[in-house]
Amino acid sequence: MINLAWLIPLLPLAGFVINGLGNKQLPKSVTGFVAAGSVLASFIISLLIFFEVNSGNGQAVTVTCFEWFSAGTLHVDFSFLIDRLSVVFLLVITGVGFLIHLYSIGYMHADEDYARYFAYLNLFVFFMLLLVLGSNYLVMFAGWEGVGLCSYLLIGFWFKNTAYNNAAKKAFVMNRIGDLGFLLGLFLLYITFGSLEYETVFKSASTWPTGEITITVIALLLFIGATGKSAQIPLYTWLPDAMAGPTPVSALIHAATMVTAGIYMIIRSHVFYALSPSASEVVAIVGTLTAIFAATIGLAQTDIKKVLAYSTVSQLGYMFVALGVGAYTTGLFHVVTHAFFKALLFLCAGSVIHAMSGEQDIRKMGGLKKFLPVTHLTFLIGTLAIIGLFPFAAFFSKDEILAKVYEHSMTMFAVLSVTSILTAVYMFRLYWLTFSGSFRGTHHQQEHLHESPPSMTVPLICLAILSVAGGFIGMPSVFHAPHFLNEFMAPVYHYLAASETEPSHSFEWMLMSVSTVAIVIVIIATWSYYVKRNAVPGEEITFNPLTKTLFNKYWVDELYENLITKPLQWISKNIIRNIEIHVIDRIVNLGGEAVESGSSALRLIQTGNIGFYVFMMVAGILVMLVFKLII
Repeated sequence: MINLAWLIPLLPLAGFVINGLGNKQLPKSVTGFVAAGSVLASFIISLLIFFEVNSGNGQAVTVTCFEWFSAGTLHVDFSFLIDRLSVVFLLVITGVGFLIHLYSIGYMHADEDYARYFAYLNLFVFFMLLLVLGSNYLVMFAGWEGVGLCSYLLIGFWFKNTAYNNAAKKAFVMNRIGDLGFLLGLFLLYITFGSLEYETVFKSASTWPTGEITITVIALLLFIGATGKSAQIPLYTWLPDAMAGPTPVSALIHAATMVTAGIYMIIRSHVFYALSPSASEVVAIVGTLTAIFAATIGLAQTDIKKVLAYSTVSQLGYMFVALGVGAYTTGLFHVVTHAFFKALLFLCAGSVIHAMSGEQDIRKMGGLKKFLPVTHLTFLIGTLAIIGLFPFAAFFSKDEILAKVYEHSMTMFAVLSVTSILTAVYMFRLYWLTFSGSFRGTHHQQEHLHESPPSMTVPLICLAILSVAGGFIGMPSVFHAPHFLNEFMAPVYHYLAASETEPSHSFEWMLMSVSTVAIVIVIIATWSYYVKRNAVPGEEITFNPLTKTLFNKYWVDELYENLITKPLQWISKNIIRNIEIHVIDRIVNLGGEAVESGSSALRLIQTGNIGFYVFMMVAGILVMLVFKLII
């Protein structure tokens, strides 16, 4: 079955071609079937490969499709690496991706560009699969750039809106900044190891001493690429603006695919980070700062999708901290659980927006649980999952991260613990304001409130089940149950010298108990404030200095605008005015003017007098004879 791995990315690519060429000629039912069916077929093949890999001895298998190109000593095959890491990502991308495609059939049904939307969505899945399947860094980079292109197309899908186009351009440019670091890392990789194949590079790198400067530089350059794609400080500001795209796109980008690309790349390149403690420490510090920074911003946002967007940035910070402290499987564990509950929360938000006729301001919602029972219940499950209440998914993955970080740094542990509490605060603030109390929208909106169709609610139910059960793949040792993900992923880290130490059972019990009590206190406190007191964020957001700062996201976008964008624009305008126009254009125009002046002078000898022409011919012959005699 592994030899059919090439079908996994090929099927979504075929869906892109069919829907792209068929466009508006195909019925919407056919378009939706082709798009969702191609991803479902990829998921089924991925599942079969997972069973085959799981029953094997953990050895990676390379499937070569063809020789891509050869230049000098560089030989690159278009080949796929099937191992336990790639299989986990295949299941997440195709599984959650299929549910998002299915949801989109109902959500986008009335859109005039229905086929174009699904073509882009299929192309996005194709490139993401290419990214995680490649057996070398160049195939990964091709997928890496492809998802960047598709995110630009999907974020700016409604291109008639200038603000949406600006958001798409922002995502594209900020990702290019990170991609430059990634590309420089690939150049240094090839110069250092003479290859871009994972197996060759990692085998050679594993013999290098710890702390070698070249390895550290490679690790940091690759991390720069990850900060762009996975929205870490300072390249995170594109992600909240990416909410401009359709809500299923937000779920696809923020949950299962694009933002996890940086996580995948670092786990795949774990050899470099294991050999460079300083680079790993940078990863952990940036992740910690991003987690707390984004969580505080989420406390004051009023757009339902913006709250979830900053939540994504914060959760990605958790994952990077796990990778930075060397807990690679723990970071992967949170990737998987996050894919379930964050996709669920975004799709629930889409269901709310669908019922509210496009309204996204939570201050204009309220009391929706009686109108949207399925959406309400699944959103509640997603909220309980993301805050880490037992037995929901993040209870296991987030607490495991905290336990690993506790052994590494008390400061980071304290910051992430505070972040965990803030997550519970802003998520239940979002939940109470959206679903409890009385309805605060217009009478027209209230008349049209209704639950979403089955094509949208069925994916919500599936993701809700996964958000409850997903955490059980990584049970903590205090429960005396196997940690399936640790056991499954162990062969991937065969270059690492030793396994990670486990925290004491007493500490684990203490951590789980304290986190559960803190969550219960937050739930009661937020209910008392937002439901019992019926407090709704109003104008005080812009009057109170603290909430104003959080509401305006610390003015980071304005800071970038004034420190980077405007100076570059000023330099560009002056270059255009003083160099482009007065120097380059004049040089170019001088050539044309010289030809014109010369032509004007030469045309004067065209008199039409035959005698003059004979005279000039004889004179020319005499000049050539004299020249010949002199030479």
